Amino acid sequence: MSQPSPEIPAPRIPEAVHRRRWAILGVLMLSLLIVVLDNSILNVAVKTIASPAPTGIGATQSELEWAINSYTLVFAGLLFTSGLLGDRLGRKKVLLFGITVFGIASALAALSGSPGELIAYRALMGLGAAFVMPATLAVLMNVFERDEQPKAIGIWAGSVGLAIAIGPITGGVLLEHFWWGSIFLVNVPVVILALALMAWLVPDSKDPKPGRVDLPGVLLSVLGLVLLVYGIIRGGELASVTDVTVLLPTLGGLAILAAFVLYEKRSDHPALDISYFRKPAFSAAVAAIALVFFALLGVTFFSAFYLQSVRGYSALESGLLILPLAVAQMLFSPRARLVVDRFGAKAVCTAGMLAVAAGLGAFAFFDAGTPVWVMELVFFVQGAGMAHIMPPVTVAVMQALPREKAGSGSAINNTFRQVGGALGVAVLGSVLSSTYRGGIEDHLGAVPPGLRDAAGESIEATLAVAAKLGPAGRDLVAPAYDAFLDAMHVTAIGSAAVALIGAVVVALFLPGRTPAAPAGPAAVPGSRAEAGESVTR
Repeated sequence: MSQPSPEIPAPRIPEAVHRRRWAILGVLMLSLLIVVLDNSILNVAVKTIASPAPTGIGATQSELEWAINSYTLVFAGLLFTSGLLGDRLGRKKVLLFGITVFGIASALAALSGSPGELIAYRALMGLGAAFVMPATLAVLMNVFERDEQPKAIGIWAGSVGLAIAIGPITGGVLLEHFWWGSIFLVNVPVVILALALMAWLVPDSKDPKPGRVDLPGVLLSVLGLVLLVYGIIRGGELASVTDVTVLLPTLGGLAILAAFVLYEKRSDHPALDISYFRKPAFSAAVAAIALVFFALLGVTFFSAFYLQSVRGYSALESGLLILPLAVAQMLFSPRARLVVDRFGAKAVCTAGMLAVAAGLGAFAFFDAGTPVWVMELVFFVQGAGMAHIMPPVTVAVMQALPREKAGSGSAINNTFRQVGGALGVAVLGSVLSSTYRGGIEDHLGAVPPGLRDAAGESIEATLAVAAKLGPAGRDLVAPAYDAFLDAMHVTAIGSAAVALIGAVVVALFLPGRTPAAPAGPAAVPGSRAEAGESVTR
């Protein structure tokens, strides 16, 4: 007697959506490109923005950090809400809203007349980006079947490398031919194109059983992070951790973040579901994301000053010099799944973390005469390491949750990425600032008292004061270079140590293979759509 043939599970994705899934991925990559492009351009432009008017707007190092952190902190603080709103109202809707806000804020940032205005408009850009980043990944998870998701996520992550490549080069070209605000204005036409393509191609999807928006949780997280990072930046400015203006915001921020965690554990509709972290694959992956971006973005912040202030390269030349990092990401990110299939996520991510740590540690040996080919090799190693970290850990986070929670999962993934990056810029920026101040102070005796404090803040400030003093300021140039290189070496060692901690976390806790997907709603026979989940044009 013949055995009945096993029932073939019905596919989940609607056929019309499935056919255009790669075109949809292209639109999602364009949206992601805009958000990442902006930060990579800004990293090249920090020296120009720090210059006095009319070249720049005379931003100090702490104001430059806040121009980065205001964006990142608003972004990170609102990711919880934007993920939940996407799951509740529809991911396409929040994606369209976010990209529109981002475009308007970019135009306003381009017209900023002071560092304060730039910081405010950067925060508004962060609000828009908070609704873009998680929505792109959530849509991806709802247009690709599980077996194609690692490939799609690898390509999605590779678009970050494309942005890293395009951003600095575009920024350099713009800064050589236009005013500094053009680095933000360039976002506007790309936003218009992305909006048109989204409206045409991207399907909408949402959670059939969404929870309520956790406004108290979001407010606690934003307030806690702002206070904590402000305290760290203030500590770098004062080169002190005992000053009351450093201790109060730092301890207050830590206390509020602790209250946030306790509140989320007790809430029946938490913005951050703490139970997710009971899954080893999930918790190890988000920890890896936070640690690697903590280390990497801190170094990215000071590398612009090293390349432009110490080595004398232009903004465009600096952008071209970091091209190997982007090329490595574009080459290896889409192929990372193949290496994971052979060796497992734990081995691949651990090796990637070690490569990043080696690249960051190499900065501790850079000086004013380091050969260009050595720098290029280091950047390539960093990019290759990142390409073998981000796709596997993103897959681990997203596939640890049911598809209907894709918005929440993406929000958590991106929150830890952004928080890690913000704290990296703040902590490592403070280390750089305080170490530099300690190294240059003994050489500021001839500087007039009214300029002495400003001259010790950063290498750009010292060189600006030296230029004002004319021939009397020439003796400050060489000590400024030496003090900056010493500070960069200390900061590089610290960032490499953080990346090594990430390697240990991954090696101990990340599973070797991606775990099976949690049980979701049953599929409707004969249809690609999951029961209870709306996926519409």
